[in-house]
Amino acid sequence: MTESPIERLTQTHPDLELWWDSSPLVYDKWVKKMLDDAGPSQRPVLEEQLGRLYNAQNPAQSLFRGCTTNPPLSLKAVQSDPDHWNEWTDDLIQSHSDFDQRELAWLLYEEVVKRGAQMYLPIYEASEGRFGWISGQLDPRLFTEVEQMVQDADELRSLSPNVMIKVPGSMQGVEVVKILTSKAISTNVTTCFMLPQIMAVANAAMEGVEIAQQNGVDLSRWRAVITMMIGRLTERPALVEQAERRDIKMSWRDRHWFGIAVFRRAYRLLSAGGYVSKLLACSMRHGPLVAGKPRFWDVQKLAGGDIVYTMPPYVLEPLFEFGDDLIFEPEIEKQDVPQDVMDKMLKIPYCIQAYDPNGLALEQFNDHPATLSTVDAFSKATLGLEAYVAERMAVVEG
Repeated sequence: MTESPIERLTQTHPDLELWWDSSPLVYDKWVKKMLDDAGPSQRPVLEEQLGRLYNAQNPAQSLFRGCTTNPPLSLKAVQSDPDHWNEWTDDLIQSHSDFDQRELAWLLYEEVVKRGAQMYLPIYEASEGRFGWISGQLDPRLFTEVEQMVQDADELRSLSPNVMIKVPGSMQGVEVVKILTSKAISTNVTTCFMLPQIMAVANAAMEGVEIAQQNGVDLSRWRAVITMMIGRLTERPALVEQAERRDIKMSWRDRHWFGIAVFRRAYRLLSAGGYVSKLLACSMRHGPLVAGKPRFWDVQKLAGGDIVYTMPPYVLEPLFEFGDDLIFEPEIEKQDVPQDVMDKMLKIPYCIQAYDPNGLALEQFNDHPATLSTVDAFSKATLGLEAYVAERMAVVEG
């Protein structure tokens, strides 16, 4: 058996988890694309390796331990099989003639989440609830509405026992995490970039656990993860603008080391504080070239931790492409972030807010550039799902 880079990564820590970052419904199509693009000599080994990532015949033996998804990825799942989903959506419209396109789109989204959850349910059952979770995201446009988010979370959770709720890292999302945790509803905090957010939601989960225990709520099949969107933190124009106003020149290296530094500091704080939440690495970008060989710092520099990596195709593909050129060693505990990088970056307010656990007040979470940009992107994708439903409504009613 030839080990894939993914398998070598998992060997750096016994509790390291790999999650598929897309709808499970598109996994087979992605595998087919990978195999079609591979050379004839590479194909047999690659097919074997990809079959171990998600084992359709025996899901509990899969390397993937869970899955994250969101409205954009669910829209892609629908678009990947138009014949099936057009028919299904048309039937939905006809059976709910009093629903508007927003309500119908929500039911469509729930169906995509439910089907994905069914694919990972054997992993959940075999691990007695430790693994096999799939994230169902709350409507990103409602990231300030506590009551509606809790109501929608209850609805998503009812789809399958292994549905974990993706809660925004907004000011109001912090309260939602506490409420859902007190009800033993698992959470994955998204649109989260900075240490103040990470610590706020980690503390909220701890408060929720305390309430649940006081009320005798069973937490034996409950989990909490906190997603740090590394690339979405370091790629914002606001960071570049603030650096330029201070005559600070930033390189690719500076930005990536800084994202790694924030994640590592969050990991240390959660570990030292005995928090119940597990940190999840998201939005990773490959690079750089070192001595002419490709590297994937956003993955490699976090190896060796009790963390989750969520991996979309744009992360998995270069990992498989680079193959043996990538070396994975326990690095997350290292203190090797160059001092010149930190000296430079911590002169920029944007970076201070991200790196200092007290760098941003709760009331400022919703207005941070990374939050605004990501919520906007997710909201547009949700509108895309509604636009698809509107098109089908026109067909059915026409």
